[in-house]
Amino acid sequence: MEKIIRIGSSEINVKWIDRNPGSKTVVVFLHEALGSVVQWKTFPDQVCDALKLNGLIIERSGHGKSGGLTEMRNERYLHNYTHETKSVLDEVLPVDAEIILTGHSDGGTIALLYAKLFPKNILGIVTMAAHTFVEPETLAGIRPAVHAYEQGKLDGLKRIHGDKTDELFYAWADTWRAPFFLNWDIRREIKGLKIPVLAIQGEEDQYGTVKQLESIAEAGDRVTTILLKACGHHPHIEKREEVTSLIVEWIKTLLSDSCSLL
Repeated sequence: MEKIIRIGSSEINVKWIDRNPGSKTVVVFLHEALGSVVQWKTFPDQVCDALKLNGLIIERSGHGKSGGLTEMRNERYLHNYTHETKSVLDEVLPVDAEIILTGHSDGGTIALLYAKLFPKNILGIVTMAAHTFVEPETLAGIRPAVHAYEQGKLDGLKRIHGDKTDELFYAWADTWRAPFFLNWDIRREIKGLKIPVLAIQGEEDQYGTVKQLESIAEAGDRVTTILLKACGHHPHIEKREEVTSLIVEWIKTLLSDSCSLL
């Protein structure tokens, strides 16, 4: 079930995956830089079905059915989205909800920031292709994406984001390539994470090297990292069955360990 909620001046689309009405545990899905509810495809449903847990997909402002971008992006745009995510969860989840954040790319970065800034009620974090700093490979990966977009090869995005597509695409591409963003780095900020993390990355990710994965491993002492061979920037699409299984088993262990501590 999808619905639009109002957060301040923003309209945010959320999709609820109802699998276990009696459970307080919710898997929250945070999409990539150009992502949306539909671009997750059936992955959230598969995860929630396997775990028999409820899920929530958040479509950030500027994306999909949500309202447009509300401000110019700067070097703290991912922090701003982290605060937006907090407002959404405060609005739609009960105060005693137990949350597992599952984020891809920008969504993974937001999950890491969220867990450090707002650790209460966060049981664990799953990241896929998350970034913690800017690499030359990141910028090199953006250039062909811009070329493809301007050649009309990514027009499928317009069916998802509508008349917001140009603004959203260049907000992403131009921000990451801007001089003010070159020194963006959250490695120190996420140091000391106390929450368990499963960090996944494709060995052939065109937007980052294994150094991204290593930086997440260094953020806390409860981090499991997985580097997937023959996989690019979208592990949950390119290696769907393997990644779904990895995440489901990790979450099952997480929940089992949590229960044993009670």
